[in-house]
Formats: sequence, C-alpha cells, structure tokens
Amino acid sequence: MRLFTIIFLATSLLAQTTQNSHTTENLRGLSTPAPNIAWASGTHGTYLRTTDAGQTWQPAQVPGAESLDFRDVEAFNADVAYLLAAGPGSQSRIYKTTDAGKTWSLQFTNQDPKGFFDCMAFWTPDHGIALGDPIDNKSELITTEDGGKNWKPIPPNHLPPAITGEGAFAASGTCIAVQGKHNVWFATGGKAARVFHSTNAGKTWTVAETPIIHGADSAGIFSIAFRDSKHGAVAGGDYQHPEANGPNLAFTQDAGRTWTLAPISPQWYFSAVAFTGHVGTTAEACPERSSAVVVAGTAHAACAETIATKWQKTWDLNLNAVSASPSGEILAVGPKGLIVRLAPNR
Repeated sequence: MRLFTIIFLATSLLAQTTQNSHTTENLRGLSTPAPNIAWASGTHGTYLRTTDAGQTWQPAQVPGAESLDFRDVEAFNADVAYLLAAGPGSQSRIYKTTDAGKTWSLQFTNQDPKGFFDCMAFWTPDHGIALGDPIDNKSELITTEDGGKNWKPIPPNHLPPAITGEGAFAASGTCIAVQGKHNVWFATGGKAARVFHSTNAGKTWTVAETPIIHGADSAGIFSIAFRDSKHGAVAGGDYQHPEANGPNLAFTQDAGRTWTLAPISPQWYFSAVAFTGHVGTTAEACPERSSAVVVAGTAHAACAETIATKWQKTWDLNLNAVSASPSGEILAVGPKGLIVRLAPNR
C-alpha cells in the first residue's frame, strides 16, 4: 500500500548499541543472513553492508536509482543481495548484486502504472517471489527460478480474488514469507486482514481470515513470519492509532489455516515481526528459544515467547525494521541512518 510508515521501538530494561551507518537516509529494509553479515536499504537508492557485526557499515547508492526507495533487501551472504524499490508504476523495481555491491543489475521494472510492489522473499538465492498490490482485485505476484534473470507473473486466475480495498503494506519488506522449498504466505490489510498460502510456490492458493484489526486503509496485517512449516506469526494494527490495544498480533500452529489472537498484552501497533533465533544461541534481548518473537511499531516494540502473557523486554527507539540473524542477534534500522544492535544492560 502507498503508506509511508515510520517505526518506533520502545524499551525499558535494556541498553542498545548504536552503530555508525555513515548515512542519514531513512532505512527500511534489513537482512541478516549470517553471523556478522547484514545488509540494510532505504531512501535515495541507498544500501549498506557490514561483514563485522556492525563495527563498520559501508553505505552506497545504486547507480541510476537515486530517486528510489528501497523498502526491502534480501541477502544471502556478503556478496549476493537483492533490493526491491517500492513505488507507483516504474518506481517498483528489483536489483541484484553478486559482487558485494560493486555492480548492480536491474532485473525487473514494473510497467503497469496501477502497480505498486511491496515486498519479496526467497527460498534460495535463485528462487524467489515478489508481491504487489492488487490490480483488478487480484494481487500481483512475480517469481524467478534463475536468480532473477527472468521474473514471471503468476497468472491472476491462480489467485483467490482480493476484496476491494485490500492490499499489502510496504512498511518493512516483511509482508511475504517463505519456508522450505515451496511454502509461501503473504498478508494483507485495508478492508481485510487475511493470509494467502501456497504449498507449491504460487501455483495454487488458499486464503484464511485472521483476527487482526482492519477496515481502515491504515489498518491490517503489516508483517508475517514463519519459523517452520506450521508455526507463524502476523502483526499489524492501525498505524494512525499506535497506542490502541489491538487485536494486533496472532499466531498459527497449522501452517496458516487458522489464526489465534496472541495472549500477550498490550498489543500496540506493530509494523514488523520476526522470530528471534534458534534454541541455545544467545538471542540476548529475548528468551533463548525459537518460539520467541520480536515486534516493532510506531509506539512500542517488545519481545517475548509466543505463549507469554506479558512482554519480557521492551524498547524505546525510533526504528523502521527489525531482524534476527540465524545466531539470534537482533538488529534494527530507522530514520536518519539509525542502526542499533539490541542487547541487555551489563
């Protein structure tokens, strides 16, 4: 959706380490593919990369993309990454680098003036999918199986129809999620708060209702995450009412067929949700369990196990996206080049 959401995180109990990004651009995309390696992206064609856990960040601009807003970055290592620019018509584009940003190839440019792409996800470095807002009441989806050399549209007749006024949010690049070799889910907001699911990489789809608040253009599901083929989370709310207590967070245990409102309270507006990592590797700001989630929104963000009734940790920062690495480290990005590593007080 054509909404420009600024994300704030709220905290007590924790200290956090601010990292020098060497940029003042607003950062919205974040990818943490491996320990010590992270990529971020944002306004004016900006991307950043670190290979030393954020001790040094290297910012740059994609040549020819200085007017674009990179809302999503999907990285696989220190060298390979994709960028998605969100915007109307031809402003929606996908770029790729295989040499740590020394060169970028423009792989896709949206040609439909009604189109607006929101987010993307990848099963492997070669196999990915990108989501755009509905056109003629059908969501726009494109896939690649050859590393982005070719992006092909999924035929609209393969998708359940969208409700008029339903669409995705390009708030943090997390409105779509993939798992395994073929599972993919995407979430919507506006006039509906639903989750679409395909078990065969987009050939056929089912759709499920969720308890997340919706109805207004500013409300619905903003983010979706899965930790395995069965267990997932959706987060959202109404960004115009960031303090309203939900229902803004829900979980599934059956691959998205049914969704149950989270027992945690309060439930402020959330723009991003992520599972914190694997059991036994120190997700320092959260429980050391793969069932814990971290959420971010314009008034607050917090972290707890999915079965908890109270948040274990909270933050007070102005951020746009949050991501947990495979080793459990939690990074977040925000306006004016802000990058933080969340860690407990010592």
